Amino acid sequence: MIFRTSLLRELATSAAATFLVLLGISVTTQLVRLLGQAAGGQITSTGVVALLGFTLVGYLPILLSLTLFIAVLMTLTRSYRDSEMVVWFSCGQGLTRWISPVLSFAAPLLLTIALLSLILSPWAVEKAEEFRRQMDSRDDVAQVTPGVFHESRRADRVYLVEEVAGQSNLVANVFVSSTQDGKLGVMVARTGFQETAANGDRFLVLQNGRRYEGEPGSPEYKVFEFERYAMRIESADAADRAPTTKTMTTLELLRDPTPRNLGELSWRVGLPASAMVLCLLAIPLSFVNPRAGRSMNIVVAILIYMIYSNLLSIMQGAIAQGRIPVFAGMWTVHAGMLAILLLLFYRRLSVFSVWRLLR
Repeated sequence: MIFRTSLLRELATSAAATFLVLLGISVTTQLVRLLGQAAGGQITSTGVVALLGFTLVGYLPILLSLTLFIAVLMTLTRSYRDSEMVVWFSCGQGLTRWISPVLSFAAPLLLTIALLSLILSPWAVEKAEEFRRQMDSRDDVAQVTPGVFHESRRADRVYLVEEVAGQSNLVANVFVSSTQDGKLGVMVARTGFQETAANGDRFLVLQNGRRYEGEPGSPEYKVFEFERYAMRIESADAADRAPTTKTMTTLELLRDPTPRNLGELSWRVGLPASAMVLCLLAIPLSFVNPRAGRSMNIVVAILIYMIYSNLLSIMQGAIAQGRIPVFAGMWTVHAGMLAILLLLFYRRLSVFSVWRLLR
């Protein structure tokens, strides 16, 4: 009982530290990507946090699966390095006695991974796509980023705003280049703002500026000075996108068993299944020979994880393309990893039996 409690406490501590590190790496990489999109005007600055949250929910099943694998591996590796396994084997206990406490620790995480993979991750992907559609439906002026040239959807205008006055609707030092009837017009204004008419039409109103108009290549230009110039802003409709397999719920995938849907279903079911196999694989993989290198088992474990994950992706693609049957593609990789698991346990137990005979 004392051993079980101590092991669960150490596993929980190792898992928490591992998860925080993996989460920090994921947050940093995704935040840099989203901030780059916000700087380019593809998304709004206020949408960065929402998209970051949705993206992380989609990544959580993989992060938790990797966390479980690393936590079990590092905890048992430390037991080998500190010679605690020698005491354990000297008491007549085998390596298989570690399976029960490891599964007890892994059970809540496996249920969480299954819940995220089958229910919450598709919901998060759908919400992220919906949020992006809403941002894509913004008008041209709303997508302008200070200090960055922005071309309108119709490619007939180019906007540049030097700065935005805080949270208000005012902008300063506005540049607009437009082409009308074959003539190029360039407008510069000190200030500008958006205005909505009574009928719902929206206008970009420029104040205290100039308009230069002429034909490209011709030296003849007209210069107009104005106190107020209003340009109608064309509103953009939200683009209709066909639902993808990643945004469909698990029930929808089951109701429409096309090859693409079954491929996505195999990936969702495979995440919790692979997490369970990986946490058991960590038990024999944690063996460390004190007289040999101490990092070899870590390298082998990383290679096995990468191969396992890539095989699941390959099988998902094969099922989606209809090249292999669903059942074979869904469970062949897991069955192969279970065979490797049994082989590793057999090898470690054989070494343990020989060690007991030589005592």
